[in-house]
Amino acid sequence: MAEPGAPARAAGVLRPSQALDALASPYVLERFSALTGEPVFVVDFRLEPGVDVDPAEHDALQALAWLPCPTIAIVADDAAARTPAARAFDLVLQDDQGLGGVLATIDRAPLASLALVQLLRQGERLDLHHALVAESLVYSTLQSGPEFAAWLATAAKPRRAEPGAGPAVRVERFGPELVLSLDRPERHNAFSVEIRDALVEGLQVAAADASIEHVVLRGEGPSFSSGGDLSEFGDLPDPATAHAVRSTRNPARLLVACAGRVTARVHGGCIGAGAELPAFAGRVVAAENAFFQLPELSMGLVPGAGGTASLPRRIGRQRTCWLALSGERIDASTARRWGLVDEIRPR
Repeated sequence: MAEPGAPARAAGVLRPSQALDALASPYVLERFSALTGEPVFVVDFRLEPGVDVDPAEHDALQALAWLPCPTIAIVADDAAARTPAARAFDLVLQDDQGLGGVLATIDRAPLASLALVQLLRQGERLDLHHALVAESLVYSTLQSGPEFAAWLATAAKPRRAEPGAGPAVRVERFGPELVLSLDRPERHNAFSVEIRDALVEGLQVAAADASIEHVVLRGEGPSFSSGGDLSEFGDLPDPATAHAVRSTRNPARLLVACAGRVTARVHGGCIGAGAELPAFAGRVVAAENAFFQLPELSMGLVPGAGGTASLPRRIGRQRTCWLALSGERIDASTARRWGLVDEIRPR
């Protein structure tokens, strides 16, 4: 068994027939595991053209959902990506584009990668409330894991910001409209405890007042939000308490409660929480310069602001998995094409 936190071993690529044989083996869970074997299960469907196995009709392929590692299908084109066999995988890549970056992430953080795909698999069967509970439990578990500890030990954490002048989230009422503006532009609206608590208070007002017909969520400065405030990472007393905090004060739950009235207007960097929270809104309007990114795997974590619940419901499980495992940015036009954004406007 590999030492926890040790680099995972690079995986070989299987033909579909080899993959079926492997999945039928009683030893498959140990052969493809972040702890005891290959940290990823990769199948190249281009090596045996025309093979399309329906998971519902092939018992072995159903074991994909049990593997303690990410599963990746490599296909030739869009048509192949839509086959039942390809849809059963956690991630589908065309012509192995981006495979190297994804494998590098899995190699650096095999435990977090495993947790991510298990969370996304379960999320398809859960409602939003239970999906948020599951995400918080997984996030808390990883906060006490070796990969996050290794990141904390080597990361150059920024200096904690001094309290800003004025509220962290500006709340303004214009008749039936409530505008919530993240207002720490000098920090690119990094999602700090201060911003989280202020956003919760503003959304509580919206949820409690039926006369508020429309809620606008926006950000001041060059970015909508650069994601979690790195200066606060590792500060919580213990993972159990962190989970209790997320269960008590969670902007995602309030956004779900009034999503039909919420428009998120995003621009610039929409990173981590800055991509995850707007996805709960009933409508997302992006500026042309907006970009979206999920960097949490590089820290040994999974998205923790609700992204494993919100993003799959907009763009699907496989695209969410790609964003998290690759760490790549997508621009506003790609986000619009995928459904993460409903409209693009000049800022």
